[in-house]
Amino acid sequence: MSKKKNKKNKLEKTLVEKILDQNKIKYRQAQFAVSEDKGGVAQMNTSILEDKERLVYKTLVCEGNKTGPLVGVVPVTEHLSMKKLAKVSGNKKCEMLPLKKLAKTTGYVHGANTPIGIYFKEKFPIYLDDSMQGNPEIGVSSGEVGRSVFLNPEDLAKFCHAPFIDLKEPGFKIEVQH
Repeated sequence: MSKKKNKKNKLEKTLVEKILDQNKIKYRQAQFAVSEDKGGVAQMNTSILEDKERLVYKTLVCEGNKTGPLVGVVPVTEHLSMKKLAKVSGNKKCEMLPLKKLAKTTGYVHGANTPIGIYFKEKFPIYLDDSMQGNPEIGVSSGEVGRSVFLNPEDLAKFCHAPFIDLKEPGFKIEVQH
């Protein structure tokens, strides 16, 4: 009977979780409440994590003037520095990929972009913020809005062939309302 109960409580696996299983990468599933902002864009509420919220990372898809699509992954409490991303990626400038091109380019809607799925499908260059290092686990999207996986950042970097770089906008922090 307990086996049935465990299966009921477990979330159905996303494609990203299946990719991690195939590559024998340890992770744990997480689910967060989701709401829409005034523009109809999904927003994930990670405030229940309180002081550990800095361990949840957002995946931002950008476009470099020389390289085309590339990905920066920074804490949800921070802003991505386009200048730093451009410099490290060999571009003169980078900008956010327009929302209308996002799903067509990555296969994911806003709020569901994941470095794991994007690298697996598209092999776009991925850059991870160096604040991940030294943490036993960090969270990234598992390819569905409101769903995340927590895994070791070194495993993430190895899978995505991604370097750790300081990508945060200096002097900027997003205040999260609890």
